[in-house]
Formats: sequence, C-alpha cells, structure tokens
Amino acid sequence: MKARWSHLPKQVRWAALAALVVFLYILPNRWFYEYLGFPIGSEYFAFYTTRSDFAGVLFDTAVFVLLAVGLNVVVGFAGLLDLGYFGFYALGAYTVALLTSPESRLGTEWPWLAAVPLAVMVAMISGVLLGGPTLRVRGDYLAIVTLGFAEMIRLYAARNEGVLQGQRGIPDIPHPPGTGADGKPLFGVVDAKPYYWLMLTLILVVILLVRNLANSRVGRAWIAVREDEDAAEIMGVPTFKYKLWAFAIGAAVAGLTGAVFAGKQTFINSDQFLLESSILVLAAVILGGAGNIKGAIVGGALTWYLPEWLRGVGDLVGVEFDAAEYRILVFGLVIIVMMIFRPQGLVPNRRRAAEFADRRKEAVPQETVPSE
Repeated sequence: MKARWSHLPKQVRWAALAALVVFLYILPNRWFYEYLGFPIGSEYFAFYTTRSDFAGVLFDTAVFVLLAVGLNVVVGFAGLLDLGYFGFYALGAYTVALLTSPESRLGTEWPWLAAVPLAVMVAMISGVLLGGPTLRVRGDYLAIVTLGFAEMIRLYAARNEGVLQGQRGIPDIPHPPGTGADGKPLFGVVDAKPYYWLMLTLILVVILLVRNLANSRVGRAWIAVREDEDAAEIMGVPTFKYKLWAFAIGAAVAGLTGAVFAGKQTFINSDQFLLESSILVLAAVILGGAGNIKGAIVGGALTWYLPEWLRGVGDLVGVEFDAAEYRILVFGLVIIVMMIFRPQGLVPNRRRAAEFADRRKEAVPQETVPSE
C-alpha cells in the first residue's frame, strides 16, 4: 500500500492529504458525523462515540496524539527511553494556571495567550535542566530518572501548602481568547469543538516542524545516536548535544499541550497528571511505530479513541462494558503481543523495520558447518 501511495502523482497525493485535513476539521459537526455508520437490523452501528460527547472525545484524542508526536521525537527518533513525559505536560498546564488564574497564589492574572509561550519555555528549559545531568546515562537508568522527575512534579503538586494548592487545585483558569460571528466568546465550557479545532491546528504545525527536523542534519544525527551511540560519537557526531535537542523539543511539545489543556479544563490538580498517563503515551508511540510520525498519530488516536468508542459498542450488543476502565490492562497486553510479533509497530518506519529485521537475523543461530 505504501508503494502504491508513493507511485501516485504528486498532485493526487496533495489532494488526498487536503481532503483528509478537511475531513478532520468538519468531523466534530453533528450534521456530518451522525451519518458515519451503517444499520444492522434495527440498530445503528455508529463509528462515533454514543455514550460521551463526540467533540470532547475528539479533543482528548487530539491531546493524546500531540503528546505521542512529541514523545516520538525522544523515544522514536533519538532512542531515549523517557517514562516521565507527563511531567513536562504538567509543567505547561501549571504554568498557565499559576500565571492566569485569579485564584493562583501568584496573583499575576496574565491573559491566557501571553502565558502560553512562557509555559512552552518553562517546559523546554526543564527538559534541558533534566537532560543535562541525566542524558549521560542510558537505557534503564534514564527511564528511572525520568520516572522520578514526573513523580516529583506530581507529589509536589499534591501538597496542600505548596504554590500548586494540592488536591484543591487551581480553578478559574481563563479560556483562550476569540469571539464567534455572533459576538459571543468562541471558547467556552459547553462546546468542545473550538478546542478540538485549535488542537488540530497545533498538531498540523508541530508535525510540519518535526518532519522538517527529522529530514535535516539534526534528524540524521538522532538516527545515528539511536542505532549506535558509540559509533556515532567515534564518527564525530556530538551525541550529547543532539540528545539534549530531542529532549528539549519533546518537552516543549508536551508543555504546549498542557497549556491548551489547562485553558479548556479551567481547573487542574495533581490527579490529572498520574504516572499511568505517561505509560499510556509511551504505549501509544510503541503501538503505532516508534520513529514514524504517522505511527505516533495512529497509536495516539487508537489508544484514546478506541476505548471511548467501545463503550457504545457494548450497548449495541446488550453488554454493559466500560472499556475505558480496562485501558491500562488491555494496552499492557497489546504491548506484550506487539513486542513478540511486531516490535516495529502498526505503521513502522522503514529504517526502523530494517533494524528489527537485522536483529532477528542476528538472533537466529547460524547453521554449523560439519567438520570434514
């Protein structure tokens, strides 16, 4: 299928991509999505979520997709195992909350739009500060350090006497600015569609930037580090600098996502930044195909949307089943199966798939030549 796509004329491919973008923008409108399905007897098998607000689910899915695209830079391109990615997401959300909310102990009350760049910068600088001493270690050690970082953020946020106000959280975070054609605020509490459109736009911008980086000298250095860091160092690649680049870019994307999330929720506390969410984002990248932007998008979308959609399917077959409650269990099993049978993911990167194929060949014992 990939070969067929690459052999299509360039104009056809661009037209298909434009049609996909238009489809994603009109998707949350009820007049469009209520026809996405087909009848089965007296029932209607819908492709949209029937037990929860479809636009709200699309926004949450978009949040997960953007996080997966950011983590893919760290895990997929540079090969760094980061288990604390949600810590940067929390930093972005809390920075916006502290600077904008009238209930914040800082009392600054910045506009939401002015706080977002600072939130991205805080997350990026945190990535550099964390990566400076920790990127000199590898593999499991790096995973443990990043895991500890995310837990430190969450535990500090849970302290009632801290500036993050513990379980009481920070309320009254302002929405993004903007008014509709009728003069009313575009971003509110009831309608999640504008937030989904905002997040979708950010995803497209981030994908464009990350794709250009991956095809540049920086991206080639990341691949060299991922494949063999010692060999890359010997060949003159400043591995530490490029690993720090990957860490900082991934942290900035997470901070941006957290800033938008805080603007939609208008209230955040430490319960929204649990360790299991970090694991889910990592599972999404591995499921989709680490090292491939399209794989990260597919993995992020499936990881969040599929359990929400399955709730409605349970109603259709007469079974009371909440798939979202078993999200961690199911994706844990899926990751185990994927690691055994398809470690390159659902939509693998061509180079990454070749790496796994080479490793499998090395693992197969060579036939011994009988002695004469």
